Amino acid sequence: MSTTERPRILVVGGGYVGLYAARRILKKMRYGEATVTVVDPRSYMTYQPFLPEAAAGSISPRHVVVPLRRVLPKAEVLTGRVTTIDQDRRVATVAPLVGAPYEVPFDYLIVALGAVSRTFPIPGLAEQGIGMKGVEEAIGLRNHVLEQLDKADSTTDADVRRKALTFAFVGGGFAGAETIGEVEDMARDAARYYPSLKREDMRFVLVDLADRILPEVGPKLGEWGLEHLEKRGVEVHLKTSLKSCVDGHVELSNGVEFDSGTIVWTAGVKPHPVLARYGLPLGPRGHVETEPTLQVAGTGHIWSAGDNAQIPDLAARAAGEDGAWCPPNAQHALRQARLLGDNVIAHLRGFPQHEYRHASKGAVAGLGLHKGVAMVKFGRLTLRFHGRIGWYLHRGYHGMAVPTWNRKIRVFADWTLGLFLKREVVSLGAMERPREEFSAAARPGPAPLPAPEPTPRRTAEAERSAEREPAKAG
Repeated sequence: MSTTERPRILVVGGGYVGLYAARRILKKMRYGEATVTVVDPRSYMTYQPFLPEAAAGSISPRHVVVPLRRVLPKAEVLTGRVTTIDQDRRVATVAPLVGAPYEVPFDYLIVALGAVSRTFPIPGLAEQGIGMKGVEEAIGLRNHVLEQLDKADSTTDADVRRKALTFAFVGGGFAGAETIGEVEDMARDAARYYPSLKREDMRFVLVDLADRILPEVGPKLGEWGLEHLEKRGVEVHLKTSLKSCVDGHVELSNGVEFDSGTIVWTAGVKPHPVLARYGLPLGPRGHVETEPTLQVAGTGHIWSAGDNAQIPDLAARAAGEDGAWCPPNAQHALRQARLLGDNVIAHLRGFPQHEYRHASKGAVAGLGLHKGVAMVKFGRLTLRFHGRIGWYLHRGYHGMAVPTWNRKIRVFADWTLGLFLKREVVSLGAMERPREEFSAAARPGPAPLPAPEPTPRRTAEAERSAEREPAKAG
């Protein structure tokens, strides 16, 4: 990290808001006017709306992330975590990936940590659950699902097979509905390459505490999405919560129980818990309280936006919705980041700041290949689309919203190739443990035991035909 006598603008978090705010500041800043420093434990930003497609293999995982150092060449990028902030001294403590923590002074501070998965103390969830907040989890989910198909196709144990082919998803919002739609699509395609597997052998379960799914797109499209998933064989339990999943044994609040080898948790998000150590004013749910100018309440040199901020929704309040707050989605995050960058530059130069005001333009969601929903608003007119048109609108919007033309071109190239080439269905689960085989070979020890005697393997078709035969008399 370089030292400088210029004012330092410290950006805590390199996600959507942190990346776009830093880019905006660097674009409008005069030469030598200030130093921009971005701190994040990852050296890249993840475009989260594409995680379901990355998990399904429709987009390369590398194309849904944006390297911070490449996009912000004029900024300092520190890979680490800001653990504490001393507002009186205007100093932040950074814990790097390796080595001792150190202090970074700042003159202006932007808090853009985003959110983490909202979880509950459910027995077994920490050991069995798979989240969907990062590209690592999307890759892990894809490999895990394909490994379950490998396991089911190779085993002779009916219980092991049934558990491997049962996939449970908790949460029916954008993340949950899109993920189960994409993964079910992938599993359906992959089943063609397993002689003993069929889609009918698999069980997909979606659980949500609300009374409908996809609330972001409204009740009509949410109802269509529910009917569509059910037609594809997805078992949906609404007004239901997960009680336990110890060792993969799922217990729901409505009394349903089953064993599942895959439990995906997408039941909402919450502000990053480290915010409680920053000494900032927090709302009842842990969000940073901000003014309409995106300045943190009661401060003159700190700004915040995105999922970790509680921002008044002036457009909704003008329409009569008292106490409305901006929802945590990419549509608001992009616009907030741009205004935040403008306001920081304005404050730096002694000019007045502007308030954030944006009326929602709608929402889009993809439910698998050629399947999606879209709600588009033109003033007071609201148009709703579903099926292939909704899917085109979903891809078109997010394809243009992903940061940098480099990533836009790569994503559209993936989609174009997908029109002519079948998606890959190979599992690379060993990537999570790349040194395991070498370590076993290098470790001194006794010779390996001989393989056990093989037992005749019965395919699923043989088992079904055996069940249809009448029992022989003893």
